[in-house]
Amino acid sequence: MYINSPKEIESKSMDIIEEEMDKTSFTDEEKIVVKRIIHTTGDPSYKEIIKFKEDFVGEFKKAILSGEKIYTDTNMTKAGVNKKALNKNNIEIVSYVSDPDIFEKAKKNGTTRSYAAIEKAVEEGVKVFSVGNAPTALFKLLEEVDKGFKPICIIGVPVGFVGAKESKELLYSYNNIPLITTLSTKGGSNVAASIINACLYMVTERD
Repeated sequence: MYINSPKEIESKSMDIIEEEMDKTSFTDEEKIVVKRIIHTTGDPSYKEIIKFKEDFVGEFKKAILSGEKIYTDTNMTKAGVNKKALNKNNIEIVSYVSDPDIFEKAKKNGTTRSYAAIEKAVEEGVKVFSVGNAPTALFKLLEEVDKGFKPICIIGVPVGFVGAKESKELLYSYNNIPLITTLSTKGGSNVAASIINACLYMVTERD
C-alpha cells in the first residue's frame, strides 16, 4: 500500500531527511531550509555544500514580513514559489529576463539578458535577489555591491560548469551580506525556489 496524501508524503520525506542531518552544524532554522532543498532535489549530499552567512534566514524572514519585492533570474523559480504564501505577505516576485527592454538592452550592449536584468532590478530598488541559473547575473550583482549597492540578502545558487562554481565562491567571500549558496556546480531554479518557500513557510501558515 503506497502513501497517497501529499502532506503525509512530505512529512514522511522530512522524517527520512532528518536522519541525514546528524552531525551538521546548521542552526534549527537553517536546517529547515537545508531539508527543503534536499526534499526538492532528492539529493542528501546538498548538506555538505550549502553555506549560510550573516543570519541569512533571519534577514530573509524580516524581508518577507516587510513585503519586500523578490527578484529571480528565471521564470522557473518564479513559478515554483508558493503563490498563496506570497499573496499572504503581499510580496511580488519578479523576473525581468524576458522583458522586451531587457532583450534590446542586452543585444545593444553585447551582454546576457540575465546581466541586463540585474541592472534593471537594482535601478528599480529591488533588495532581495535569487539567482538560480545564470552566473553572469550573480557576477553582475556583486559588481553592483562593489559600487556601493546594499542588498538585504542574496540567494546565490546558479547551476552549471561554466562560471557557476566560481560565482558562488566569489559570493561567499563577501562579508556583511546575508546569503545562502552552494559551493559546487550544483544548484538551479528549483533549489532557489525551495529556499524561498522554506522561509515563506516559516512565517506563513500553510493552507
